[in-house]
Amino acid sequence: MNNTDSQILGLLQENARISITELSQRVKVSRATIQKRISWMEMHGIIDGYTVRLKRDYEVDGIRAWMSIMVEGAKATDVVKMLRLDPAVQSLHSTNGKWDLLLELKSPNLEKFDQILDRIRTIPGIYNTETNILLTPHKVRTSP
Repeated sequence: MNNTDSQILGLLQENARISITELSQRVKVSRATIQKRISWMEMHGIIDGYTVRLKRDYEVDGIRAWMSIMVEGAKATDVVKMLRLDPAVQSLHSTNGKWDLLLELKSPNLEKFDQILDRIRTIPGIYNTETNILLTPHKVRTSP
């Protein structure tokens, strides 16, 4: 990868539907170079696909939150297996520091969110949790 590839990736991350012509103008290289670099990045697995992102506030009454989890002893594998089955868990990460796991949760409303928290907190092997509801999102520009 080179600086041109980084610029292309940054612009594609902002808008995956940007035209080759606009990419060419903004990166200041030919359309052929843009097409060649995108094809190369796709072939090498750097670009894994294209998607549509919905605005975070699109879902009416949608609740999103991060949950930090402490796991008892060596029970992390069993806890992860259970969490992966829960439809409210959008992403699951092991981490270092005070907390063992970090989850992103999604719920249509507060009542269901409360049920999700109860369900997760009762998984055998979970010692402690802390949950933070996500409020106002702030757009961060990705660097090219």
